[in-house]
Amino acid sequence: MRKTLCLILLTIALAFPVGEGGRANAQKIVHDKQKEKQWRSIETGPWDFAPDWYYYFLHKKYSGAETYWKWSGFKSGYRVRFKEHKSNVKTVMPRRVAAEEVDAEKIKKAEEERAKIKELHDEEVVRATDRNVDIVYSTFKDDFARMQGAISEGLAFCLTKSKGKMFPQVDELRRQNDIVCRNISYIHKQGVGNELENAKREKAYIEYKRQMEELVSRVAHLVGMAQQYY
Repeated sequence: MRKTLCLILLTIALAFPVGEGGRANAQKIVHDKQKEKQWRSIETGPWDFAPDWYYYFLHKKYSGAETYWKWSGFKSGYRVRFKEHKSNVKTVMPRRVAAEEVDAEKIKKAEEERAKIKELHDEEVVRATDRNVDIVYSTFKDDFARMQGAISEGLAFCLTKSKGKMFPQVDELRRQNDIVCRNISYIHKQGVGNELENAKREKAYIEYKRQMEELVSRVAHLVGMAQQYY
């Protein structure tokens, strides 16, 4: 009986090894080349599967398998190869690369748009500063003051010399002069609601200076009439 029991225990020990040997066998890594090829083909390439004839007969559309003749002496015969362009699926990597290129192009366009917007913003800031400060009036103000002095003295002289008889002519020239002065004052206004580019201000000042010079000429002519007739 004891001998039979020992034989059973020995048989069990041999069937189920324990200790270092048992653990080593349980932890052994099995390398599956077929799975490796399959995952590599789908992920990054190269496009290859195994076993080749299995994929040719059962997964031709999926694998893109085709046959070709290979000369190899006594081992010549048909072989199987795989063409990605004949498969109805493709590797993931090209799609990832394409997606990355699209994303990079989007980022590039976004940066270009941002640069354009910044350029427009900076330009608008400069233009806003230009509109809010009249930097050209100082070029004309001395001429305006000089001509206004001549107009005022000339008209006053005509009224005094004619003892008021030239009032209608004097009043008309004053009215025209007031219009020119109000226009100059309007162009010179600054601040919110009165923004105007200095280039436009300069163009307007040139025109009003011409009109004021014409008034000076007419006043001088009126002064000559007052001296001659009164």
